[in-house]
Amino acid sequence: MTNPPSQQTPSTTRRTLLRTTAAGVVLASTGLAGSAAAHAASPVRPGPRIGILLYDGFSVLDATGPAEVLSRLPGADVTMVAQRRGPVTTDTGDLRVMAERSIADVKDLDVLLVPGAGNRGTTSAIANQRLLEWIRRMHRRTQWTTSVCTGSLVLAAAGLLEGRKATTYWASAPYLESVYGVTYLPERYVRSGKIITAAGVSAGLDMALHLSALLAGDNTARAIQLALEYDPQPPFDSGNAATAEPWLKELALDLLARSQN
Repeated sequence: MTNPPSQQTPSTTRRTLLRTTAAGVVLASTGLAGSAAAHAASPVRPGPRIGILLYDGFSVLDATGPAEVLSRLPGADVTMVAQRRGPVTTDTGDLRVMAERSIADVKDLDVLLVPGAGNRGTTSAIANQRLLEWIRRMHRRTQWTTSVCTGSLVLAAAGLLEGRKATTYWASAPYLESVYGVTYLPERYVRSGKIITAAGVSAGLDMALHLSALLAGDNTARAIQLALEYDPQPPFDSGNAATAEPWLKELALDLLARSQN
């Protein structure tokens, strides 16, 4: 809580002054002082209401990667949602993410994002009829319904991908096609109507930037990418399943299986 002016301590005053001065120096040095002042004077319009569904065993970057991007949209309200409010355990069992709202509390959203999970989490989500019904209900009202990784299997189980093209985690592609009859495309993200599916884990960042452009324009999305310094230059050229050796695929799946709780 900020102290009232009459109760502010000298250290508080100095910190405030230093922050203000530093901000002014940065803005002045970059020539952005005028535009920043004009931006600050403009009221922020209500942005999109974005709900990211969490469920036991979800993959952390599937949810938090897009959240990092989408929370930078002007006026955006990004909320973690689960069947019950409280901490939700990730697929490795080493981390929990707090769900601020329960599905019973959320009646509609502008954007719904369903992350993927390991085998246990995905299987449980697909079998959870209450969760699937909530996804269907949200989808009827969303502007965009999205998924990352095996989250597309959950959307398919809810009946949302029938007759559509979609992507998913590379090892789950045969399942998406054979069980749900969805046409799999080996792309980073695939848009079909108002549904956007992303490939595995890190592809959620690319999808979220594409979604940001749809919601707020290319310039805002480009600025968010720069703000996050998202300029991937991995040390290995081994992230594409289409060009990976069979032994590397086998090792990758083995590492995933061993790491999941």
